Amino acid sequence: MTTELNRRRFLKQSSIVALGGVFPGTGSAISGASSLMVSETASASTLKKGACIGVLPPELSVLERFKLAKELGFEGIEPNTLETPAEVEEYRRASEESGVKIHSIMNSGHWKYPLTDDDQAVVEECIKGIKTSIRNAYDLGADAVLLVPGIVTSSVRYVDVYQRSQKEIRKLLPLAEECGVVIAVENVGNRFLLSPLEFARYVDDFESPYVRAYFDVGNFTSIGFPPDWIRTLGKRLFKVHIKKFEPGANVRAFDPADRRTQGIDWSDVRKALFEVGFSGWVTAEVRSGDMEYLKELSVRIDRIFAGQNPS
Repeated sequence: MTTELNRRRFLKQSSIVALGGVFPGTGSAISGASSLMVSETASASTLKKGACIGVLPPELSVLERFKLAKELGFEGIEPNTLETPAEVEEYRRASEESGVKIHSIMNSGHWKYPLTDDDQAVVEECIKGIKTSIRNAYDLGADAVLLVPGIVTSSVRYVDVYQRSQKEIRKLLPLAEECGVVIAVENVGNRFLLSPLEFARYVDDFESPYVRAYFDVGNFTSIGFPPDWIRTLGKRLFKVHIKKFEPGANVRAFDPADRRTQGIDWSDVRKALFEVGFSGWVTAEVRSGDMEYLKELSVRIDRIFAGQNPS
């Protein structure tokens, strides 16, 4: 077991460092991002199309969902935390039989048990869940765990979330390094990391290739522009979630002449991803639906990858 762990850890570490390296902890987020800019030389084939497990019909078995994902053109799946060895084995078999990769684990307990809660017992429950997720990722060949780092509340101040989350994540880094799994921090509606500069600095503070950014394109359109976030995050960016492009999404189209717009300029999102050299997983985090909906969903992602309007 130790030999196999060391071998897989070496392979994962090599790929992680090749993708992102170790980030400076004291440099400016602006200058850091600028130095990471590259010319647009990538093609749509460098983007990998994934789906969260919840996108696929829940009434199907795990294997059936993986096979459907394959049929629809999805290359990877992101499951939630798997609590038992039987679940892990079920997902392993489904991945092997379908040929659809498990590329990341979405940690499940960080909303119910925030990592930055005032109650240490709650924090310990969160840590337990993250450790399970990291081990899930190792067992299933995934290279990341998505983590919501904390929640700002009326009693838990912004500064508390910043300091507490970093303290607890640092405790988790030895396990992440041992397993070769990146802790990928996501921007979500937790009232935290509200600017791309702060998000970049937050990641840089760790000075570790095992803490990276999981950027959700649709989460902060009301306070910023996704291409700006992508260009600022640069090589810190490890995974991408997308939403607000799916059939039935009630979002206005992007209009550069309208200062009030909350639409997404998908063409510029694609351009920004290529500019920073991103070549990883872009995963749909949207509602499930019938076969017609899922087929259209897959086609819309292909359009985004090709630099077109998804609708």
